[in-house]
Amino acid sequence: MNCIVQGFNISKYTTFSFRENAVPIAKVASMDIMTEQLPISIHVSDSLVSQIKNIAAIANKLEAQLNFHTMIANWYGEEENILLTNFYLVCGAEFDSNNESEEQAVKKDFLADDVFLLSSANNLLNCHVAITASELLLLQQTPKLLSGYLGKKLTKVLNLIANQQGFENI
Repeated sequence: MNCIVQGFNISKYTTFSFRENAVPIAKVASMDIMTEQLPISIHVSDSLVSQIKNIAAIANKLEAQLNFHTMIANWYGEEENILLTNFYLVCGAEFDSNNESEEQAVKKDFLADDVFLLSSANNLLNCHVAITASELLLLQQTPKLLSGYLGKKLTKVLNLIANQQGFENI
């Protein structure tokens, strides 16, 4: 067993291994671990990023959590038939303009007053989710609510999608 760690200066030691075939640390650091897109992605509009502190970081964390929860719920059993879902978080004004400008979609469903879903024939869902003016004010006044609020809102939307697609709720 060959495991050497001394302080935080790893430049002295070039290998870290529990087997005989040691991999140089420099090589491990340069490997491209994330080569494929995750099934669920969250995109935050520039307007929301400028109005709500930390929303981009919270969206990144939430993206990982939702991908994990849907994987546990067995949404991705058939690798060749994986449903890709893009969430677009926007403010109310952007939602209204997106609502009118999207024409290339095969199917458009309103899941709520502040959520619409564009479905295409290639297992791609573009889900536009508005942060309404009252929600925006609340989240600006009480930033601690942001993570839980977005998590609940997007989980609710994913469960509506699960019902449409015949998937298990998360």
